[in-house]
Amino acid sequence: MSENKLSEIRDFDSTSLGMFLYNWRKHLIIASIVTAILAIVFSSPIFITPLYKSSVVLFPVSSNSVSKALLTDQPAAKSDILEFGEDEQTEQMLQILSSSIIRDKIVEKYNLLEHYGISPSSNFKYTALYKEYESNITFRRTEFMAVKITVLDKDPQMAADIANTISELLDSTKNAMQRERAVKGFKIVEQEYKRLQNEITIKEDSLTIIREAGVFDYESQSEMINQQLAIEIAHGNARGIKALEDKLAVLAKYGGGYVSLRDQLEHEKKQLSYLKARYEEAKVDAEETLPQKFVVESAYKAEKKSYPVRWIIVLVSTLTVFFLLVLAIISIEKFAKPGTVKKKVQFHRKEESISA
Repeated sequence: MSENKLSEIRDFDSTSLGMFLYNWRKHLIIASIVTAILAIVFSSPIFITPLYKSSVVLFPVSSNSVSKALLTDQPAAKSDILEFGEDEQTEQMLQILSSSIIRDKIVEKYNLLEHYGISPSSNFKYTALYKEYESNITFRRTEFMAVKITVLDKDPQMAADIANTISELLDSTKNAMQRERAVKGFKIVEQEYKRLQNEITIKEDSLTIIREAGVFDYESQSEMINQQLAIEIAHGNARGIKALEDKLAVLAKYGGGYVSLRDQLEHEKKQLSYLKARYEEAKVDAEETLPQKFVVESAYKAEKKSYPVRWIIVLVSTLTVFFLLVLAIISIEKFAKPGTVKKKVQFHRKEESISA
């Protein structure tokens, strides 16, 4: 490459960026103004539907069981009904909020298929509906371990209503899930409790029959009769000996059964007492519910739209076009023929001298 060509490129490369931008100022200014005007027009409500945002902030509860929170007498199992939940409860809450159960109820209640303008005859109507739902309704964990429900909608009142309804559905959905399990658990405990009650009743009836036969307390009766029998034998009282021997015969016949039933009853009554406590707890869990959340902030009707933010769209669009245009001009100047480059540089310098 000749020294003249190298000198031409060196002269062009040494041109300052400021001078370069100044030389192309008209093109850059016009392009930026046109871009800003187009961004203003295409970000208007005519082209982009404005959306309003409403939010609900919730804290999960730490206890799920009503009986463990209120009725249990075991300190290790007892939980504070007023305590906020932690990571595990927060993750559970997020999963329930994202469930199809809540989604389908919201879709049905607010007729979102029509509200979002999706044709009922479309082959992919539910795909479009669920995509729109997920883009407008979001759930996230905050830095303070709370859960935030955010709803965007073209109708500000509907956005607030949907957010508050989702918050309400959290209780009914979680309680329904837990109640299904609690009812089954209660039936198991109830069945065992009634079975044990029935067994105790049968054994008590059998023990009553034995008592009617004359056995009231096997150990003490045996001891007393044997002592009295020894006395009667010592006195040679044949009638007394016969009467006592008859009583001993009754004890011999029913005593074993009496002792066995008595011991079984004692053990089963202890079991029944324990089972009764579990029965009452299971019944409360199956029939009663507690709120599953603490509401920190309810949703309200927004006064200003949240999307789109027009000034950001205009600024980003204008700056993007400006920098792309600068890069394009630099590329054109850089890869142009050296002679052409020199002429352009000289031309711009001549313009500057004339204007000066």
